[in-house]
Amino acid sequence: MATQTWTSSTALPALSRVDHDCSWFAVHTRARHEKKVDTLLRSKSIESFLPVVTKLQRWSDRKKNIEFPLFPCYTFVQIPPTSERLITVLRTPGVVRIVSSGCEPLPVPHEQIASIRLLLDQDIPCWEHPFLSAGQRVRVRGGCLDGLEGILTEVKSNRTLVISADPIQRSLAVSIEDYEVEPI
Repeated sequence: MATQTWTSSTALPALSRVDHDCSWFAVHTRARHEKKVDTLLRSKSIESFLPVVTKLQRWSDRKKNIEFPLFPCYTFVQIPPTSERLITVLRTPGVVRIVSSGCEPLPVPHEQIASIRLLLDQDIPCWEHPFLSAGQRVRVRGGCLDGLEGILTEVKSNRTLVISADPIQRSLAVSIEDYEVEPI
């Protein structure tokens, strides 16, 4: 049986520059193919971001920290929205599709990718959270999370900030009990 202890991975790439010709897109992968797809995309010189968390796995004879994708079956790529680059991503083994609305790929806002990276880079415990489309949007003021934006919610009487990746309808949550927040 596994005990879940969610923390961030320290093996994340540095926050990349914002390329205004490129957009972030969510890539739906086959189950348990996220790391392989991430590696293959990078070998094709495509900027890829696979957010991972470390989970303490317990067996009868040992314990070990194992990295798991934060959003199972998804990774993110930053590419120009041209047919050529989209086809290159789609032809990567393990890729199912690029998250889209009809025929049009849905870009993930740069701010949402930056927020996820900030949480993981700062080694702040976070966990998956049900996707929220409604709620109070807030910005954290002060501390190591200064400027982080998300949706404020109450979970068991604790203030929690939910960061969402809209196109894949996935979210993660972080406790902001001791942080000052302001509405956006």
